Order: sequence, then C-alpha cells, then structure tokens
Amino acid sequence: MDSAEYERRIAARFATFDQDGNKYISREDFSTAAAALCKEFGATVRSDKGQALYIGAEAFWQGMAGIADRDGDQRITRDEFVGGAVKRLRDSPERFAEIARPFLHAAIAIADADGDGALAPGEAERALRALGVPAETAAATAGTLDADGDGKVAEQEIVTAFAEYFTVPE
Repeated sequence: MDSAEYERRIAARFATFDQDGNKYISREDFSTAAAALCKEFGATVRSDKGQALYIGAEAFWQGMAGIADRDGDQRITRDEFVGGAVKRLRDSPERFAEIARPFLHAAIAIADADGDGALAPGEAERALRALGVPAETAAATAGTLDADGDGKVAEQEIVTAFAEYFTVPE
C-alpha cells in the first residue's frame, strides 16, 4: 500500500474516534459514543448496562490516552494517533483489542435484544450507525462480522474485527 492510501486509512480511523469532529480525540468522544448507544437502544445512563458502557468507555479512553497522548494534555491529535495508537499497536492487535474489550462487551450487552451475548447482524448494523458510521458502510460491515457464519456476531468476532480495522498495516 502506498503512503497516500495508508494516510487515508489512518484519517478514516481517526475520524471514527473523533465523534465531535474537533480534530482531536478526548474523553468526551468516548462519552459521546456511550451516550449515542444508550439512546439508540433505550438504555438509561443509570441502568446497569448504561453504567457498564460508560465504565467501558472510560477504560478505553484511559488505554488510548496511555498509548497515544504523548504530551499528556488529555487530547489525542491525529499525529499522536498515528504515532501511538496505530503504529505502536500495529504489531500487537491483541493489545488494542484488550483496551477496547470492556467498551465492546458493554456495547454488545446494550445492543443484544435477546440477551444471548451475541448480536444479530441487524443489531450490529444499528450500533455502528449509532456510532456515526454511514448506513451503507454499517450494513456492509455488519454483514462481514459473522466470521463463522452462524448468523450471530459473537464478542470475539467483534473484538477481532475491531482490532484488525484499527491496527492498519502499512
């Protein structure tokens, strides 16, 4: 992949986290994502599922900040994201997955209507749309998450796909 393509992919991943579009990733972006999921699936912030989601969002933020926020200002710029979150984790997608897991686990619990611990592709699509993914992209992505073809998207399938998406190879 040429450097222009790599930069384009990195920019797309950065934009995924920058929920408010202010050109940096902050704790508020993770709270915004949690609020959007709660709203979409009718969970209140004070519910057990809502609390778990916000706790997961905070853990995810802390992990990202620990890896990428080089100047300690509680904001991750695009350069810090590229230098920290992407390049440092590229060789260890499992580490990135573990940082994201508490948030993803709680997001699955909120979106999982039948409570079986896995998402139907439609539930995954709905969650992606709530997080700001365009409808067409959300539909296509949700359709590919069911890696074993059982009609359900298990937590490990989501965690693996998430890590692969955000740890961009050059």
